[in-house]
Amino acid sequence: MADQLNMMASLVNKGAMTRREFNARAAALGASAAIAASALSTAARAAEPVKGGILRAGVAGGESTNSLDPALAASDVPYMVNRTWGETLVDVDAAGAVEMRIAEEVSSNADATEWKFKIRSGVEYHGGGTVTAEDVVATLKRHTDENAQSGALGIVQGIAEMMAEGDMVTLKLASGNADLPFLMADYHLIIQPGGGVDNPAAGNGTGAYKIVSNEPGVRTVFERHANYWDSSRGHADGVEILSINDNTARTAAIQSGQVHLINRVDPKIVELLKGASDVAIERAAGPGHYVFIMHCDKAPFDNNDLRMALKLAVNRQEMVDKILGGYGSRGNDFPINAAYPMFDDTIAQREYDAAAAAEFYKKSGHDGSPILLQVAPGAFPGAVDAANLFAASANAAGIPLQVKLEPDDGYWSNVWNVAPFCASYWGGRPVQDQMYTTAYLSSADWNDTKFKDAHFDELLIAARGELDVAKRKGMYSEMANILRDTGGLICPMFNDWVEGRRAEVGGWVADPQGTLMNGTALSKCWLNA
Repeated sequence: MADQLNMMASLVNKGAMTRREFNARAAALGASAAIAASALSTAARAAEPVKGGILRAGVAGGESTNSLDPALAASDVPYMVNRTWGETLVDVDAAGAVEMRIAEEVSSNADATEWKFKIRSGVEYHGGGTVTAEDVVATLKRHTDENAQSGALGIVQGIAEMMAEGDMVTLKLASGNADLPFLMADYHLIIQPGGGVDNPAAGNGTGAYKIVSNEPGVRTVFERHANYWDSSRGHADGVEILSINDNTARTAAIQSGQVHLINRVDPKIVELLKGASDVAIERAAGPGHYVFIMHCDKAPFDNNDLRMALKLAVNRQEMVDKILGGYGSRGNDFPINAAYPMFDDTIAQREYDAAAAAEFYKKSGHDGSPILLQVAPGAFPGAVDAANLFAASANAAGIPLQVKLEPDDGYWSNVWNVAPFCASYWGGRPVQDQMYTTAYLSSADWNDTKFKDAHFDELLIAARGELDVAKRKGMYSEMANILRDTGGLICPMFNDWVEGRRAEVGGWVADPQGTLMNGTALSKCWLNA
């Protein structure tokens, strides 16, 4: 209850929740008026930023192949780096609401086929000059180019026409989409001068901090952007992101004070860290999920009977207990959970069934040769152990699954979205349309299961413009069932964000949208004296 109260109190301070709403929810949790008042008071004191110092984060998910091109960001380090130097038109806050960033106003017509974004005046790039509506249009157009290999390709492909006039950007859609502002918060769509066409990896953005030096896979150093437009961010003199993929090294770094924040705390050592008075464990449940992905267009995974055999061969509860330590929940082979407002909780939970898995395996006609699952320690926390658990439960069903260990360095460029069967993770997205559009639309560049279903695509496009909530929920339910039963996604578990924060770090807000406060921890937090 204390964690929930603290999160809600932080939202009150941010203006994302009224005091009346806070008091009502606190009462529903069983908190007394005195306890609720204390939480608000504590949050208010913590909300007074302290200026100065160097704030450091130790982050897993870095490689020597990382780029500063936002289109290519595929793991936690480039995600954090880009979210520190760059900004999108809008963001999604901890309460799940659209927050204005480079755009200061958003509006649409009645059927959500035309959207207007008014660009904030005077937002300066680190390299000089201010953001223009033309920059915004050029940025979005760059991500429509398949050669850009953008993770946002599926999102921007639905925009039929883009126009810049004065300080206004107008987007006309091929079909209505009530969720378009949420899609514009995608972390790949960082606004760049000239759209980043000439040099997409320049790292020249409008964020609270600008890049001083960048060593991919090692460290990125930033200094405060002197002319940053938002006084509520950018409190430290500088920030640093250290790539620390090894769990033990990352834990030691926060214990020693080398870094102030870490991501991916191993659930096995949560209790150990909880015992340290100078380190706090932060937890937020959200849409993030750990997965094994099969390419539906490559043998032997182009056989749905084999795919079903593997889905039934996963002991999901065992993984939640042993890999997540209870910090998460079971998955059901589609990427949506209760974090999404139109989630269908009536879809039957898939269980481990060795006999049924064996039947589907036999039906598939597979030749009995080893089925290789490629995995690296950094694919997700506990990925190697999870893969070994999977292999054991599959072998018990007579399925010859073998784990092939890959190095962390280069995994996201050489294995993920390349190998036909590998481990991965998704941070989730604020709305179902964005999650499905990014990873399951037939034409999406990040369709990492190579899943293509014409009816699924039709439902996805139709749901965007459906303003009747019940009908839209029904469409999403049908899509979930199609993906669950015919797709290449094996989703055994949804993970909580479990992260470490040193006691001297102020401004922390539990954010279910993504790791380390949805990538904004370095911009929003500060160091108390």
